[in-house]
Amino acid sequence: MATLILLDRDGVVNFDSPDYIKSAAEWEPIPGSLEAIVALKNRGYQVALCTNQAGIGRGLFTLEDLAAIHAKLKGALNNLGGHLDGLAFCPHHPNDNCRCRKPEPGMLVDMMTNLNATAADTVFVGDSLPDIQAALAAGCTAVLVRTGSGKNTEPHAVALGAEVFDDLGAFSRAILAS
Repeated sequence: MATLILLDRDGVVNFDSPDYIKSAAEWEPIPGSLEAIVALKNRGYQVALCTNQAGIGRGLFTLEDLAAIHAKLKGALNNLGGHLDGLAFCPHHPNDNCRCRKPEPGMLVDMMTNLNATAADTVFVGDSLPDIQAALAAGCTAVLVRTGSGKNTEPHAVALGAEVFDDLGAFSRAILAS
């Protein structure tokens, strides 16, 4: 049984944009996503974010902008009585060939280590093929949500063995019912 739920951010927790989420003003949660995190936390799951943020490496926004976005997310969760157990991001440009940028598993492996979880106890929920690939490379259970770019990714994710849910709320309800 999973004890750690790792989440991608854009397209899973909040609406995504092809132009990146560059400011706190642009960050808007997907309906039900924050409540899903709170429900998981209330049932004893650890929940953390692992998100690629190449907009920093591309010079589209700063680390300070990202901190403001994450402060807004954390504040919204706090208002609902929830919190995150961890938050990791890859600020690198896709051409930097770092170990933390999904589909590489480094960010997920580091978060599992930091939260004392094994891959067998971890689920990673994403909306893109790199998310699914990172989950599998890290040895986690891979879950795809149809929000964000998930609908377009679904055939590839299913072929790789990922479980699929309409959104984070549907995933949360399913895992809490099991």
